[in-house]
Amino acid sequence: MASNPRKSSESVSMFGSYRLFRLFGFEVKLDLSWLLLALLITWTLAAGMFPADYPDLSKKTYWWMGVAGAVGIFFSIVFHELSHSLVARRYDLPIRGITLFIFGGVAQMEHEPPSPKAEFFMAIAGPLASFLLAFLFFQLETLATSGAWPTAIIGIAHYLGIVNMVVAVFNLVPAFPLDGGRMLRALLWQWKKNLLDATRLSSQIGAGFGLVLMILGVLAFIQGNFIGGMWWFLIGAFLRGAARTSYQQMVLHEMIQGEPASRFMRREPVTVPPSINVRQLLEDYVYRYHFRMFPVVEDAKLLGCITLEDVKKIPSEQWPQKQVRDLSTPPSSANTISPDMDTAKLLSAMNRPDAPVCFMVAEDERLVGVISLRDLREIIELKLEIEQSPG
Repeated sequence: MASNPRKSSESVSMFGSYRLFRLFGFEVKLDLSWLLLALLITWTLAAGMFPADYPDLSKKTYWWMGVAGAVGIFFSIVFHELSHSLVARRYDLPIRGITLFIFGGVAQMEHEPPSPKAEFFMAIAGPLASFLLAFLFFQLETLATSGAWPTAIIGIAHYLGIVNMVVAVFNLVPAFPLDGGRMLRALLWQWKKNLLDATRLSSQIGAGFGLVLMILGVLAFIQGNFIGGMWWFLIGAFLRGAARTSYQQMVLHEMIQGEPASRFMRREPVTVPPSINVRQLLEDYVYRYHFRMFPVVEDAKLLGCITLEDVKKIPSEQWPQKQVRDLSTPPSSANTISPDMDTAKLLSAMNRPDAPVCFMVAEDERLVGVISLRDLREIIELKLEIEQSPG
């Protein structure tokens, strides 16, 4: 399982995440995709591994062992990510929370570490925590064996010791964004005195490692190891994508740091008058321009915005009666910014779970533009395409 810290702007949510609890001030959330992993782990342990390694136990015992193994992995991932978060706090690096998803866990950083030293110690904290858990579980196994404890306890302790050892070693691979890759980036950063170059090199290694895992997955699948091959391929694809995205985000950060939002906003956006009804909005604007949000403007004054989510709340039979003014949301700090707002701060706001699809840019109650996360991503893709061209 992959387990690594990443910036909050890099979303890991696949099916939606839900808050579980707070631990030492950090919010722990569970992506629903992790439930698939938990079910797969439980089934694999209860129906395959534990019966093969510890025969003559009851079927009910095997299933309880499987559940305990999945719970133990949950605890292990949280402990691993918590270690990252606590070290990050030591270096005044804000951590938005810890999220568990199908490939492991992630401690979501607000921004990049302030120094190579902070990056290195924050990254190495995860593998050290996993090594510590592996040692403790192996000690528990030894104690349970010498004390003639139930076989189920011995089996679970041994399994969790192995899992934490594998997680620690795997994360030490110098492939960004794994912990080992972040340690490598810290060393390159210290050497080159350039975070962007260090990120580019470590990301290239990470993307290459991801490709290797994908190839190994295909070979395993061809040889008949269907489940193992599938997981290697998926983890490789995930790491490859995460490595590329991490570098793109770093380039984006370098581009927007200290730049006003007005430089990247879309000028002269399509606006709608407040007097048209919902059906007219859909026919004349949504289906024509394919936007999910439209500013509402009257007599050059910004009145607010209306989104597809607002429209979905209204039954279709009421569309001819309901006007845009009845559904629009007034301008506020939640959906409107000033032209001189720092784009780096805006990017952080864009990645909040409750962020709007698009921010309106207003000055003196007058709309001057709109800006979305997609706009920023298109800019960075163009920049990367130009920089990586042969010419």
